[in-house]
Amino acid sequence: MKDLTKLFRIAVVGLVMGAAEVVPGVSGGTIAFISGIYERLINSIKQFTPFLPLQLKKNGIKSTWRRVDATFLLVLFAGMGVSILVFANAVSYLLHNEPIAIWSFFFGLVVVSTGVVSREITSYGTNVGLGIGIGLVIGVAVTYLIPITLEPTPLMLFVGGSIAVCAWILPGLSGSFILLLLGLYGFVIDAIKSLDVLNLAFIAAGAVVGLVSFSQVLSRLFALFKNETLAVLIGFMLGSLAKLWPWKNTTSYQIEADGSQIPLIQEPVFPGVYTALTGQDAQIMMAIVCALIGGALVLVLHWVARINNDPEN
Repeated sequence: MKDLTKLFRIAVVGLVMGAAEVVPGVSGGTIAFISGIYERLINSIKQFTPFLPLQLKKNGIKSTWRRVDATFLLVLFAGMGVSILVFANAVSYLLHNEPIAIWSFFFGLVVVSTGVVSREITSYGTNVGLGIGIGLVIGVAVTYLIPITLEPTPLMLFVGGSIAVCAWILPGLSGSFILLLLGLYGFVIDAIKSLDVLNLAFIAAGAVVGLVSFSQVLSRLFALFKNETLAVLIGFMLGSLAKLWPWKNTTSYQIEADGSQIPLIQEPVFPGVYTALTGQDAQIMMAIVCALIGGALVLVLHWVARINNDPEN
């Protein structure tokens, strides 16, 4: 019964990670971190090397299954997959019709997440401060990169998937935002909505290669420079707040084949300026409520993670 409860908690984390990853600017890695599964996820993924078939032959299916923590990965990614399929349309609707609400929710989520992650740092010093600064600069700089437009060929989908997944696993950097910068976001969302299995397979293949390769690097960094690595990740998360700020002035759009517009370059502005520029209500009270809900979700996930890691549970 305890094992089933833990698997259910992992599935719920997967659902939240999937929903977060659909939003350009929000990282599934952030959810993994505050849920207490981040290092377990990294260490599990890094086992999938070219030598895995040899280990399978030598040690057998049962031993290899435990070594790669396959049950954990299957439940987590199944939750993510279901969430992406279910929430892709809902998130797309909210981004177009209730942007202040959804951006405020994730803004509050990331703000509280930085506090949760910072508690994992065991000692502060110059290196930690420098790491936060570097992460912050990179996080903000990514937000203001000039987007390009890649042709969604099988090769480009593979490359896009391999790059985006590296951002997905880093708290504060969004895989979907990277796809947006590459000009592939709209195509990928449409492929998900229409269940375009072939093109999704090219993206997934790239994601697998990128994820396994990058997890090796992250695992090594956590083993040797945990505090400094955490500091950089906190900087990434703080930098992402520029993208998540609820009130934005959009200066550039990407026009999709169906004529719809996807915002590319957006500048954060004060609520009053937003109202003056757009003629729309800034909805400040709703933004505060949604931000508080997002922050509360972080605390709930963190609480659940502590229960999950408690040997008595």
